[in-house]
Amino acid sequence: MDIELTDRQLFDQESFKKRLAGTNMPLKLFKEAYNAGHQILNESFIAGVDVDVLVHKRAWLIDQLLIAAWKHIINSDEIALVAVGGYGRNELHPCSDIDIMILERSRRSKFRTHLIEKFLVFLWDIGLEVGHSVRSVRDCVRESRNDITIVTNLMESRLICGNRDLFNEMREKTGPQQIWKTRKFFEAKWQEQIKRHQKYNDSDHKLEPNIKEGPGGLRDIQMIGWVAKRYFGADTLYELVRHDFLTEEEYQTLESGQSLLWRIRYALHYISGRREDKLLFDYQRNVAELFGFYSEDNSAVEQFMKMYYQKVRELNLLNEILLQHFQEAIIFARRKEKVKTINKRFQVRNNYIDAVRNNIFSKYPFALLEIFLLIQQSPSIKGVRASTIRLIRNNCDLIDADFRDDIRNRSLFMEIIRQPRQVGHQLRRMHRYGILGAYLPAFGKIEGLMQFDLFHVYTVDEHILFVVQNLRLFGLPENAKDYPLYYQILQTLPKQELLYLAGLFHDIAKGRGGDHSELGAKFAVQFCKKHGLSTYDAKLVAWLVEKHLLMSKTATRKDIGDPEVVNQFASEVIDINHLNYLYLLTVADVEGTNPSLWNNWKETLFAELYYKTLSALRRGLGSPLNKDELIRDTRREALELLEQVKNWKPKFNVKRFWDGLGDDYFLRHSPDEIAWHTRSIDRHRDREKPLVVVREETSRGGTEVFIFMKNRDNIFAASTQALDRLGLTIVDARIITTAGGDILDTFIVLERSGEVIKGRERKNEIIETLTRALTTLDTFTSRITRTKSRKQKLFPIKTSIEFSADESNDRTIMEVIASDRPGFLSKIGVALQFCGVRLQSAKIATYGARVEDIFFITDKHDHLIEDPIKFECLRNSIADTLRSN
Repeated sequence: MDIELTDRQLFDQESFKKRLAGTNMPLKLFKEAYNAGHQILNESFIAGVDVDVLVHKRAWLIDQLLIAAWKHIINSDEIALVAVGGYGRNELHPCSDIDIMILERSRRSKFRTHLIEKFLVFLWDIGLEVGHSVRSVRDCVRESRNDITIVTNLMESRLICGNRDLFNEMREKTGPQQIWKTRKFFEAKWQEQIKRHQKYNDSDHKLEPNIKEGPGGLRDIQMIGWVAKRYFGADTLYELVRHDFLTEEEYQTLESGQSLLWRIRYALHYISGRREDKLLFDYQRNVAELFGFYSEDNSAVEQFMKMYYQKVRELNLLNEILLQHFQEAIIFARRKEKVKTINKRFQVRNNYIDAVRNNIFSKYPFALLEIFLLIQQSPSIKGVRASTIRLIRNNCDLIDADFRDDIRNRSLFMEIIRQPRQVGHQLRRMHRYGILGAYLPAFGKIEGLMQFDLFHVYTVDEHILFVVQNLRLFGLPENAKDYPLYYQILQTLPKQELLYLAGLFHDIAKGRGGDHSELGAKFAVQFCKKHGLSTYDAKLVAWLVEKHLLMSKTATRKDIGDPEVVNQFASEVIDINHLNYLYLLTVADVEGTNPSLWNNWKETLFAELYYKTLSALRRGLGSPLNKDELIRDTRREALELLEQVKNWKPKFNVKRFWDGLGDDYFLRHSPDEIAWHTRSIDRHRDREKPLVVVREETSRGGTEVFIFMKNRDNIFAASTQALDRLGLTIVDARIITTAGGDILDTFIVLERSGEVIKGRERKNEIIETLTRALTTLDTFTSRITRTKSRKQKLFPIKTSIEFSADESNDRTIMEVIASDRPGFLSKIGVALQFCGVRLQSAKIATYGARVEDIFFITDKHDHLIEDPIKFECLRNSIADTLRSN
């Protein structure tokens, strides 16, 4: 928008000088000038003034204030006031740090030290966020030699006022002719970028991206500028066009990308009122509205973020192209080029694959796929030469319906999928260069598609690529120790490429409405048939796509200790081959959705379902394992474990004690757990007091907390509240009430980080806290003092409570969907107690801010609940208690 903002509107120098000369309250005057200018800039931003103008105008405003303060307090030409970093580039956002350096020739006098301190304090009192250093020229040289960050800051330095000769001397002595020669500088900055990108998993598609530090962000653009400045002495990015490092079109992309990121950053600072470079969920809706995206639902945010992702992907690619150009010009300039011919279309130049002529792709369109296959087949190839990346990007439009129907191209794509190495890497490269979305139009539709929630941390396209990458990692020999079961299973698959295709298509139909699994399965069948796969293979891939959530839902939402659940799952899986494929896809999918939520507990849970299903399939679907048989086997194995304990003589009749525990106990606990519980109870002397014992790590993948005591009101509520206060995450709960009035409660817990409990001190803390809570049940209160987190407040979810009958087990299943909050399980426990309902076990599942917990409950006589008044009581009580926090 063409709205003019003049310097005089922002800061009237003549008027300010006159007012400063006539006041005895200079600080007040400076504050007023700064606040007025700050307000004008923000109003101009809302009015639509170009952000490029605003960031430079803000730097100019600060210049004027600093010059006036310098003259007012120091007024010396012996030293120099220098802007460094972003401020040195004349770029300041609303809450950016104002980085300055006071440059002196030699050690300063006490008087000058006093003036400098007075000057800096004055700046802070004005309200300026100043980062400062005081250095001599010698200091600058010494520190620059040791720190690439310091030399980078000084390289962008700009004299604000003071001694110009001193400033020029510093620039000369820290220049590329003196220290950090161009080659060394480039290599150091490239390594710096590689490490920075690794912090973000090399992904520019995170759902809460860092617009400054993440791949494709502002730091990548600055990286290009730093190298150009060091190599060419360039002051502007446009000079790269003159040096044939950038095309005019690429320069425009770079400029428009920087402007977009600047606008977003300006908006973040404006909305948050602080320096904020992360596009958090908290701000996405407001930022989207500032960009003109409005809607009642989340679609406006998703459209805005899709625009953002498309732009940063372009910037990430440009960064790759330019750094390769710099590498050729700086690193390889003095080396003899190594050129090796691959075929008549491609060669390898300095370990980068290169098209032999500029018309290769127009003459041989199939080469747009062939190049990725050649990289897979040649381990020595490090990447694609920059000029060839440009050719690929410029010829993407050759991939049309005729291209996709060409048998050569179909064969090439399947060869890429079938290769023994770099399948995930090359699919990601194809995505980055625009080839994957062009070849698979369905994939193109989900590029940059986000899901506005806390569970999915990547866009859909990025998630899919991570899933394929995970599947590939499972099968690498060097990872066999880390993934022994996955590696072993992967080696048994008759066709691994079917697994990768299932990974590629499993979420490809998201965002289209309806069931994405069913629609994705249709896309998968069409693709497989078009690419020459057999009917069996096509059906297998489609089945995996359609059922890719089946194993996860069964493990996390159903009682897999129940043989009927396992038998039902086995009947849907059909055979061991389908089970193997589905298991690997499930693990890769869950881990690729939100890696921070993947832990030993989930890994063990899926493995438990896998082994139980494997056993059921080997046994045969016609002769499924029944409950009585499972209970007999479990009791026998537990007894064998106890008999192996040296010098252990129980003080009670174990078999008689077990008979009083009921069948559910033996269905829901492993022989190892039962043996441990039994020995712990035998050692417990005072039956009037609660027994609390902890096993740091168990076969279930978490820390097990076991409670044995006489049944009383609010045990579950008090236990879960205490565990929550300890900062523990409960991932599983099994509640047994015996006919004799005892309870045996087992919780599997993890630290908030997903780790198991470690250390005797932490273990004792859990035991002491729980014991104290369980011995003071008379004074129990359900009040939770801890409040919801920032993210939990941001994603409110309507509470839903549904009931279904589990007649074969004579119990009721209650599903609660709601927003996660502190003390969630404790509040449920209070409601169950109030309504006179018994809890048998719980399946705990949290997806970001969304809780989807399953509770297996009975009436007070341990039977299925049929009274509609009970259901109404539970609905009202749970809703009321959850509303209280």
